[in-house]
Amino acid sequence: MALRPFLPEDIPAARALWQATPGVGLSAADEPAALAAFLTRNPTTCFVAVAQGGLAGTILVGHDGRRGLIHHLAVATDSRRSGLGRRLVEAGLAALHAQGIDKCHLMVFTNNAGGAAFWTGIGATRRNELALYSLPTARR
Repeated sequence: MALRPFLPEDIPAARALWQATPGVGLSAADEPAALAAFLTRNPTTCFVAVAQGGLAGTILVGHDGRRGLIHHLAVATDSRRSGLGRRLVEAGLAALHAQGIDKCHLMVFTNNAGGAAFWTGIGATRRNELALYSLPTARR
């Protein structure tokens, strides 16, 4: 299984994988045009895993110049428990490190036990003292 940069032409297959993956939440930010813009802003930090011509995994990683943020780490069901998720995370973190970013955050739905177990298993620290808030950029 080969890792390579996430390219705009991977968007349809990535969206199909995310839609088929429990625990992945999609929004308007995951529409093709928005994803293409994200990839343009983060061309060296996002990766896909390809196996036998198909997409087996994805990770979107970006940063604000200070902290990284992981979005949509997903591995196809038949490729799980192979170390692929860890490899994708390591590639994203290495790309952030190469850009001088020393810490990366991620979000997991509280009811996603499998996701929480994965992140804990690879050494991520759950931050119970923080609360996530969201605001739309267009005020109503």
